[in-house]
Amino acid sequence: MKTYEGSCHCGAIRYQVTMEPPTKAMSCNCSICRRTGALLVFAPRSAFTLVSGEGALGDYQFGKKRIHHQFCRTCGLRPFAHGSDGKGNEMVAINLRCVHDFDLDGLTVEKFDGASM
Repeated sequence: MKTYEGSCHCGAIRYQVTMEPPTKAMSCNCSICRRTGALLVFAPRSAFTLVSGEGALGDYQFGKKRIHHQFCRTCGLRPFAHGSDGKGNEMVAINLRCVHDFDLDGLTVEKFDGASM
């Protein structure tokens, strides 16, 4: 396990997440992920800590409104989202593009058809 730090572009939102070093990421084709280019990994909510920026967070939901797409009200970046998996477990979707000093080139990218859900 390793603790990673991430943030939005302006630094108003900062977080830590403890997880196994990711070797693969998900690229979703839903309308929001496709437009923002997110590369996602998932961690239990208990492994995630919002370090700063609670007041800077905006929340956007669409469709079935099961996922809270969090974004920075200042710079607009979407560093993470949260919701529940199919079994009701609270999860956080981490946008690896917002994780500091993470090498994206070594990832296997798996496609997910969120547009059909």
